[in-house]
Amino acid sequence: MVSCYSINLSYFIRSIHLINNISYYCELGTYFALRLIKSPNIIIMKKVFTFIGLVSIAAFSNAQIVINEIYTGGGILGATLTNDFIELKNIGSSTSTLTGATIQYGPASGAFTQYHTLPNITLAPGQTYLIQEGSDGGGILNLVNPNLVVNVVLNFNGSNPTVGTGLSIGFTSGKVALASSTTQVTGPFASNVLDFVGYGPADQYEGSGAAPSPTILNSITRVSGDSNNNAVDFTIALASPQAGTLAVEDLYNSSPQNGFIRNSLVKNNEIVFGSAVKDVKIYSPSGQLIKTSSVKANETLNISELQKGSYIVTGTVNNKPVTQKILKE
Repeated sequence: MVSCYSINLSYFIRSIHLINNISYYCELGTYFALRLIKSPNIIIMKKVFTFIGLVSIAAFSNAQIVINEIYTGGGILGATLTNDFIELKNIGSSTSTLTGATIQYGPASGAFTQYHTLPNITLAPGQTYLIQEGSDGGGILNLVNPNLVVNVVLNFNGSNPTVGTGLSIGFTSGKVALASSTTQVTGPFASNVLDFVGYGPADQYEGSGAAPSPTILNSITRVSGDSNNNAVDFTIALASPQAGTLAVEDLYNSSPQNGFIRNSLVKNNEIVFGSAVKDVKIYSPSGQLIKTSSVKANETLNISELQKGSYIVTGTVNNKPVTQKILKE
């Protein structure tokens, strides 16, 4: 028995047998085949390309926009964030565009079951794209200015679409694919797959193993580049959703909520409150509680210890919960 050589595309490889000097083909999806010809002393490996395979490989190797982060604990009891999310990122060195793409989801075992479309997306190098998905109904903090809030999910079994929410992504295991079309993804080798992540005890994944399982607070996050090996490319980290534009760009025009915060743009380390506020809590965009306090009307709260950036402030005004985003300069 002889195995196909790994040519940096090990995730495409299928086993091959050579028996009694008979040559066989190693079929690699729709991408290409390797033909092994046995001679008395050597085995010659020759690539046999088809036009379709060549195009598919070129598209795959040049793919720059990938799945960067998946969070699945949105709205679960004990979670801080209200929604699941999927974050895309351009990890290439030039601007890249997705046209007609979809996000598809499948459970840990079995076929992909649901998908939703994406608008045409153009991302500069390093730019992210935040997609808000479904929720289990709990949580404290909404995602800050997601680039896309999914409201319609389509089912591959032909049943009526799910309206009003995004994908309900499996908490500890499942499969997520970024695809170039609405065609149902059959696995990581499917011709329309741009990126594929199996996590937890998933039955399909890129490379040698699946990514780890997320938790209530932690997402699975890409380490850096894309080696097409989920076990290597992803790690567990505190959820850190990042929209592709400044997450708090709307703060300049925001108005105080019930007299809650007067200065959404904090320039001098002091948050100015317009009303008496009980149980003030300041969170990072990922949902980490950073500071607590209570203030009287027109009092200030010093946040000089906080780094520059965006934060979410919650509290209670006149027995009503309030939330507002701030940007510290």
